[in-house]
This record gives sequence, C-alpha cells and structure tokens, in this order.
Amino acid sequence: MTRTKTLCWLLGAVLTVGLAGVAQGADLEGAEHFAGIKDKAERSAALFAEAGKVILHPRCVNCHPSGDSPLQGEYGAVHEPPVSRGTGGLGPVGMRCRTCHGPDNFDPAGVPGASKWVLAPRKMAWEGVPLSDICLQLKDPKRNGGRKLSEIVEHMAEDELVGWGWSPGAGRESAPGSQEVFGELIAQWVKTGAVCP
Repeated sequence: MTRTKTLCWLLGAVLTVGLAGVAQGADLEGAEHFAGIKDKAERSAALFAEAGKVILHPRCVNCHPSGDSPLQGEYGAVHEPPVSRGTGGLGPVGMRCRTCHGPDNFDPAGVPGASKWVLAPRKMAWEGVPLSDICLQLKDPKRNGGRKLSEIVEHMAEDELVGWGWSPGAGRESAPGSQEVFGELIAQWVKTGAVCP
C-alpha cells in the first residue's frame, strides 16, 4: 500500500469510528403525496420544498460547498486531509480526488467512493444557501452547467454520483428516501412549472 493510500485509509478509519451509529436517512414523501394540492404553482413549490430535504442534506451539500474545500461528515467538517477544489473540481495536482476515492466505497477505512468523484463548481454552491435561491440556481443555465430543466431531472434521477447519497457506506447517514422518489419529485416540480418556494 502506498504512503498516500495508507494515509487515506487511516484518516477514513478515524472518521468511521467517529461517525459510528449515525442514523439512516429520514422519510421523503413521494410526488403523489402532493397531488391533492389543486393550485399548480403551490403544488410545484411544495414538491421542490420536499426535494429540498435531499438537496440540503449533508450528502449533497458536502459536495456543493461555498468554499474551495469539500466538506465531510454529518456536520460539514472541512475535508481531512486538507484538499482544495483544483481545476475542474477534481482536487489539486498531486492529490486528485481519485487518489483516495475509488469507484466504490471502501468501508474498512470509511473512505467513500463512486466513479466520477468530483466537486460541484463554485457557481453551484449550496452550502449556506437558502432553498429558494438553490431553486433559482437550478433553473438558471448560467449557474447550472448549461442544463435544460429536463437535463436537471435526468441528473437528479439517474446520475451515479447523485445516487451515491443513498448508499454512502458504513457510518454515514443516507439522504432521505431514495433516488427514485427524489427524481420523481424533481420531475413533477418541472412538470408543474418549476415554481420556487
């Protein structure tokens, strides 16, 4: 094992012990729960507010920080070992995200993993941002990576890195509900006019 991999393993082990016993994700109401809201705009805003339980969860916010370091844990601690965003959100030269984060979780060391492990661009920061502002950000192609709303739905419902939030490995709380339920909430939000709460 290389020196870097050993360091990653040791730090992960310490974090896992520190996070042992963390509860699993909370409930997330499905889109059908909001069908009784007759006013379309009100229903749309309610759908996004429910999806906000996922968007504002540490599994998402930690990878959408306002600064140049990713966050980790349930309380948004600064990443250990200290790393910065680097070009393209992949970490600094010589310490890319994939140096420690492989394609899968490595539970013995508590190191999370997924293919395409990357930090969201600064213009997509969610840390400390009100849900209503995140909603506006998601609708703005200048701040959402040039995506159409249909592509936002696809990203939320099918992207593997987003999906990691529901299988974060031992000692981490999963995002509420499931990616399927979350994706349907976002899809119905768009279908009802993408109204912000």
